[in-house]
Amino acid sequence: MKKENRKSIREISPIDVYKLLPRTNCAECGEPNCMAFATKVVNGEEVIESCPPLLESKYEKDLKMLRELLAPPVRAVSIGNGDRRIVVGGKHVLYRHEFTYQNPPPIAIDIPDDMEDELIAARVKKVRDFSYSYIGRTLTLDALAVRSVTQNPDRFMEVISLVTGLCDLPLILCSFNPEIIRAGLSVCSDKKPLVFAITKDNWREMGELVQDHGCPVVVSAPGDLNLLRTLVKTLLEWGIEDMVLDPGTYHSEQIGHTIHQFTAIRKAAVKNFDSLSGYPLLGTPISVWNGQELSDDINRWQEAYLASMLITRYADLLVMHSLEGWALLPQLIWRFGIYTDPRRPVSVDAGVRTYGDPDKNSPVLVTSNYALTFFTVESDIKAAKIDCYLIVIDTGGLSVEAAVAGRYLTASIIADSLKEWKADTLVNHRFLVIPGLAARLSGETEEETGWRVVVGPRDSSGIGQMIRERWPPVDE
Repeated sequence: MKKENRKSIREISPIDVYKLLPRTNCAECGEPNCMAFATKVVNGEEVIESCPPLLESKYEKDLKMLRELLAPPVRAVSIGNGDRRIVVGGKHVLYRHEFTYQNPPPIAIDIPDDMEDELIAARVKKVRDFSYSYIGRTLTLDALAVRSVTQNPDRFMEVISLVTGLCDLPLILCSFNPEIIRAGLSVCSDKKPLVFAITKDNWREMGELVQDHGCPVVVSAPGDLNLLRTLVKTLLEWGIEDMVLDPGTYHSEQIGHTIHQFTAIRKAAVKNFDSLSGYPLLGTPISVWNGQELSDDINRWQEAYLASMLITRYADLLVMHSLEGWALLPQLIWRFGIYTDPRRPVSVDAGVRTYGDPDKNSPVLVTSNYALTFFTVESDIKAAKIDCYLIVIDTGGLSVEAAVAGRYLTASIIADSLKEWKADTLVNHRFLVIPGLAARLSGETEEETGWRVVVGPRDSSGIGQMIRERWPPVDE
C-alpha cells in the first residue's frame, strides 16, 4: 500500500496555515492577528471558516488549499439533519495524546420491525428520553437503527413512520434488500438516514438508491478487508463519497480478530493516508445477540464490554440492543472520557454558588473548579440539605489536592477569591470552611484573609455531619 504524500496534523505548523490566510490582521476572527488565528486552527481550537475575509471570492483558491491541507485522513460523514444531526469520523490521529479526538462515536439503539407498535413506541421513548448528568454534562443516546426483520416493505415503512412521529433522532435503515431500503427511503429520505448496507451482492441496486436520495451508506464486507477496499473503490468511481465501513464485528473467541481489523483500517488511513481506508468505522456490538443462546444478562454484559473495546479501538459509530442503564452508562462515560481534550481539564466557572436558603449566619465553603470535584461537593451539599455559600476558586481545572501541590490553590489565591466574590457581604461572621485536603493552608489563610478557618472533611460526603456538629463554630 503506497503512502500518499500528505502531512499529518502534527506535522502542519502555524506557518503552513498563515501563508494561506489573507494576512490582514483584521481581528474579525476574534484573535489579535492572523498568526494567532493560524495557531488555534492547527491546535483544533478554531476552524478556517471563522476568518471572514477568507470566505471572499478572491481567496477562493487559498481556502481550497487550506481545506485540503487540514482535511482529516478519515472523512467526516453527516447523518440526519437539523439540531440532532450527528457527524461520524473526521479523525486525524491514532492516539488521543497526539491530537484531540473529534466527533465522539454516536450510539444507536436498534428498533426491530417485528415488535408490536406499543413496544416500539415504548422503546423509542426510552431512547429519546435517556439522559445522565455527569460532571456538568448531559450524556444521551444518539440515533435509532430500524431493522427489517419481517422483510416486509410495508411493515418497514409503518415502523419508520411511527418512529419519526415520536422523535427526531437520526435514523439508520437496516436491510440488505434494496426493495426494503427503497420503501424505507420513500418515507424518510428527507431526514438523510444512513443506509445499511451495500455488499458485494447488492452494490449496484443499493448504490443507485443512495445516489438518488443523497444518503450516506454503510459498505459491508465482514472479515474481508480486500473486498471492502474493492467496494469502496467502485463506489468512489460512481461518485459516492459519504461512506461508513463495516469490517464486521465478531465476539467471544473472535474479539481479537475484530480489534485487529478495526486497527488495521485506521492505521492505513492515518499513517499511510490510504484513501480507500479513510472512512468512519461502524461497530455492531449488537452482533452478540445473534450468537449462541445465552441468558439476556450475559448477552448484555458481552455487548457492553465489546462496545467499550470498540470505542477505544476506533469505532466511529455503534449499534447496540441493550437499553439497561448498567450496560449503557459505562459506554457513555468512557466515550466522554476518551473524547475530552486531554490538554484541558474539565472545569466549571469560578464564582459563588448558593444552596438552599442561606442567611447571614450560614456557612461559607470553598472548593476548586475541577468539574468532578465541584459536582461531587455540590451533590453532597444538596444531599445533606445544607443552606450555605460555596466559593468556587479558579484552580486551573485541578482538583483540590493537585492544586495545593502545584500552588494553584494558596492562601493568597483564597484571599483574592474572597475579595473578588465579595464574601464579606454574604455573611456577618468570618468563618471559612476549607477542604480537608487543603488543611495545610489553614494558618496562612487566616493570616491572608483575616477569616477564621474551619478545616472540613477530606471527603465531601462528610460535609453534612461536620456542619451539623461544628456549626456555628465557637469563638476562642
